Amino acid sequence: MKPIIDVGIIHLILALILVLLVLAISYRERLGLERDLIIATARTFLQLFLVGYFLIYLFAWDRWELVLLTLIVMLSAASWIAVGRLEHPLPGARWIAVASLVVGSAITLAFVTQVVIQVEPWYDPRYLIPIGGMILGNAMTGAALAGERFQGELRSRVEEVETLLALGFSGMEATRDLYRSALRAAMIPTINAMLAVGIVQLPGMMTGQILSGTSPLIAVKYQIVVMLMITCAVALSSFLFLHLTVKRYLTPAHQLRRQLIL
Repeated sequence: MKPIIDVGIIHLILALILVLLVLAISYRERLGLERDLIIATARTFLQLFLVGYFLIYLFAWDRWELVLLTLIVMLSAASWIAVGRLEHPLPGARWIAVASLVVGSAITLAFVTQVVIQVEPWYDPRYLIPIGGMILGNAMTGAALAGERFQGELRSRVEEVETLLALGFSGMEATRDLYRSALRAAMIPTINAMLAVGIVQLPGMMTGQILSGTSPLIAVKYQIVVMLMITCAVALSSFLFLHLTVKRYLTPAHQLRRQLIL
């Protein structure tokens, strides 16, 4: 089997030509993305190298306390980013995101690592960290999309919701269509990815395993597990995030808190 081709620093610098092409498009079309793209590229280099060196030591130490601490840090960052997508601040949104991501991600991670893959020991960082990262990242995106869509729908249809409330509908009944629309928006990217996998694209984990010398069939089986776990995590986290968010916009008397919307 051929050895893995390493990517040297010079070759990484050459890869920046791809970003220069994007910068040229942004400048020519006056998109105003040049500054954000430069910052994003710099952070990509910095963050990934830091994570790479950190994982080398984490894998060497092989301690469950450090694995859980790493997952907690990842959870904290994910909840902050998810709430940051909301156009209008919502009191308690950070804790809503934390609760949703903890439940949705923990259930999925525990089931996948302990029942499906049967990782030994249970805290093996080579499995928990990358799998947990994929679960948290996608659950975060799903919750953020759900919250953003629900907030936008509520702002545009506030009169309709208040009319339904005035007619005696409960808060959940009055916002049900908005809720379903937001949950559907959160799920569509994941479902599209499942439809395209293997035909339009080879996902990152599968590609990485194949490049590292793993049998394509083993990589395929892992990728199937990944797609299923991501779908579950996105659905659970988005569902919980929306369920808790809806309650924040309503009083115990099923009245709409307009000050949080307009």
